[in-house]
Amino acid sequence: MRGSVRFLDTRPLRSSRPFRDLWVGSSASQLGGQIATVAVLAQVWDLTGSPVGTGAIGLATGLPLVLFGLLGGTLADAVDRRAVVRATTAGQLLAAAGLCAQALADNRNVLLLLVLVAMGAACGALGAPSRRTFPVRLLPADQVAAGLALTNVSFQAAMLAGPALAGMIITYGGFPAAYAAQALAAVVSVLAVVRLPAMRPESADAAVRRRPERGGWRVVLRRPTLWGSMATDLSATLLAMPIALFPLVNEIRFDGNPQSLGLFLSAVAVGGIAVGLLSGTVTRWRRGGLVQLIAAAVWGLALAGFGLAGPLWLALGCLAVAGAADTVSVVTRSALVQLETPDAYRGRVSSVEHVIGVAGPELGNFRGGLLASATSAPFALVVGGLSATLAIGAVAATNSSLRAYRTPTPTAPAAPEPTEPGAVGAATAAG
Repeated sequence: MRGSVRFLDTRPLRSSRPFRDLWVGSSASQLGGQIATVAVLAQVWDLTGSPVGTGAIGLATGLPLVLFGLLGGTLADAVDRRAVVRATTAGQLLAAAGLCAQALADNRNVLLLLVLVAMGAACGALGAPSRRTFPVRLLPADQVAAGLALTNVSFQAAMLAGPALAGMIITYGGFPAAYAAQALAAVVSVLAVVRLPAMRPESADAAVRRRPERGGWRVVLRRPTLWGSMATDLSATLLAMPIALFPLVNEIRFDGNPQSLGLFLSAVAVGGIAVGLLSGTVTRWRRGGLVQLIAAAVWGLALAGFGLAGPLWLALGCLAVAGAADTVSVVTRSALVQLETPDAYRGRVSSVEHVIGVAGPELGNFRGGLLASATSAPFALVVGGLSATLAIGAVAATNSSLRAYRTPTPTAPAAPEPTEPGAVGAATAAG
């Protein structure tokens, strides 16, 4: 029994039918999203032949993520979160169907394609804060981190398999087949969330709904564990995000070989999957704040090592370590944020976490690109990695609450409140 702790903790899948449904739906959605990402990139390039066109995909995706993510946080603390996720997941299905239809019609208008991409991103962002609150409501406290680890493993697996699968589908079936695969995944996701129990915010009274300024950023800034955890994540991504520097490093050290460039991306995912499959130990540690601080510091040091690495095997090893550390940091941070936030504010705080998670990496890539253009890619990686480690050390030194944080004593999740007569009995029968 002790030996099994080292492996992926699957208790959440066995103990909670609603969480199992959520995980299956999320896994399908993530795989479909990766397939669609490659298809959109390839179609925009086919239509424009311009890096400006492909760059516009980031704009069409990023702006809705930030704008609707914040709105989704307020919505999540005002109404039944299941209803929000049902509606937004259905919206993503419509966007996927639209992408499939425009491909079948041989659309040559890139603006229409980007509008459909933005629609899907907006629906996903609007439902993301509500969706983030589900594990803590569906699982006991001691299984929340394990549930998030399972979700992260499925995300890393989708990152690894999705692009390759997309390439095969586009090669043999074209863009319509790729978007049809995304739509099929969206159908699975819709069916999964339909079966979830009602999840109204606890203590979501009129005063809370009228005064949203008392949630979100204000709750984060008043709780040292929350702002410390988010500051740790922002330090790691803003100061050391490496993706934008991969092509430059590849050009300098590996003659621009596209195979080595692909291996860079795969190495990060492999590291994440490996630690995810062995995450049973990490998710049972109660010192989540300390674990996040250490993992984030390892991320920075590993990327500094990548900047100095000469042989390909050493570069890939550093990236795999960085991917593993990132997974540990993400899982522990997500669990801490959900467990430390009062449920009435959980949606808005989740939206803050969502915005930091979206903006930090994008700004970090931009920062790295600017520094590399003025100096060199290896220098930018080393300085970024060491700067991130120092910033994380500063957070650790000044935030004793985060260092001392312990996961709450395990308690059973509250009984879900049905919205229709017989909903609980039907769910039990279905499980």
